[in-house]
Parts: sequence; C-alpha cells; structure tokens
Amino acid sequence: MYENFLGLLEQFDKTPYQVSKETGISTATLSNWKRGNYKPKTDKLKILADYFGVTVDYFLQENQKNVAVMKK
Repeated sequence: MYENFLGLLEQFDKTPYQVSKETGISTATLSNWKRGNYKPKTDKLKILADYFGVTVDYFLQENQKNVAVMKK
C-alpha cells in the first residue's frame, strides 16, 4: 500500500510533510505506515484518496505506483 502512496507523491510532486500539513494526517502516522508498523485506517485512506483524486481501492491494490487512475 505504501508503494502506491509513494507513486502519488512522485506524480503530484509532494512530500509526506506537505501531505500531512494539507490533510491533517500526522507525519507520525505516515511514518508508521511506511515502516510497516500498521496499516492506515479507512478514514485516513479516504482522506488521502480524496486529496489525490483516487479511490480508496487504489491504495489497497498491489503495484499501483505508476498507474494512478484519477476519479471523475
């Protein structure tokens, strides 16, 4: 899942810090997700999906790093 998030960061030229500030999701939450300490809760995935214009399912699928499909 985090790989998909990294792909969106690249695509939108954002840093985790920027995403944190713009979504209200703490950098600690993003770091824990990156380290594999836990998987993000659905509400956080929804916030990120809305922020990047993708579906929540985008984060749940494997290997989506380079194939982001924008919601209409």
